[in-house]
Order: sequence, then structure tokens, then C-alpha cells
Amino acid sequence: MSNTEQSPEGQSTAGDTSPTSLEERYSVVVGRFVQGVELVAATVFAALFAIGVGDLMLQILEAVQSGEITDPLVVIGFIDTGLLLLIIVEVYQTVLAYVEEDETRRIVRLVIYTGVIAMVRKAIIFRTGEYASTTDALFAAGSYAIIIFALVSLLFAEQNVGGNAGLLSEE
Repeated sequence: MSNTEQSPEGQSTAGDTSPTSLEERYSVVVGRFVQGVELVAATVFAALFAIGVGDLMLQILEAVQSGEITDPLVVIGFIDTGLLLLIIVEVYQTVLAYVEEDETRRIVRLVIYTGVIAMVRKAIIFRTGEYASTTDALFAAGSYAIIIFALVSLLFAEQNVGGNAGLLSEE
């Protein structure tokens, strides 16, 4: 027996929170499906992070044993991998924020953090020798600088905008 009561006109009373129309029921089912897929995605990112941490530890151990740990390019490779793992963590946290239906501000902040980490990673592993010409390398470096400046500006703006300003807050 349901805890909802019908009014004399046939409408449900205020205690009824279940969807009544086909569209509402469909929307609830699809919403639960999407939330389930988001949880699967979060699980995949958590597993990738765990695998990545294990792999990084093995790489460091092998580098120590072989003596390659003193090679700056090997160390930069470890930093690159570590930053990639941080990107995975940020994406995981972003997916969880969607699942938990966090406020838009938190989600935007997580996306900005992910972008900053990704661009710092690109700057750290940047090598001019990987480009066909020095002009190409200069354009790439300039592009990275512009993107990093834009992301840091966004982060600064997000942190300094009051919750009531409405720029990045929930409506």
C-alpha cells in the first residue's frame, strides 16, 4: 500500500514524490542509468590511478637498480608520469562531483585544476627537438604559455568571485 493519498479530484497529495507521468518515470530511469555509468567511469579512473601508481613505483625501483635514476631525462619521465596520475585523480574527482551533483563552482574549479596540471605537465616535458623547426617550437611554447595564463586567470577569478556574484555559482 502506498503512502500517497488521492484528493477528491484524483490528484496525489503533497506527500507523493514519485513521478506520475511516463516522461517523468523515463527521466528518472535515464538519470539513474547515467549516474550508474558515471560511477563505472569513476571506478575505471580509480583503477587506472592504482595501476599507474604501481607502475611508477616499479619504474623507479628499476631505475634505482640500474643506476639510471641519476639521468635527468629519466627523472623528468617520472615527473611526467606523476603529473599524469594527478590528472587522472582530478578527472576522477570531477566525475564524482557530477555523480554527487555538487555545485557548479566546484566542478568548474576541478576542471581548471585539471587543465593547469595538464599544461604544467606539457611545459615540463617540452623539448624543442621534438618540433620540425624552431619556429614550430616557439609557436607551441607560446600557445602553452597563453593557455597556462588563461587557466591561472580563470582560477584566480573563480577564487575571488563571491558565492553570491553568480558568475560560477549554481542558479
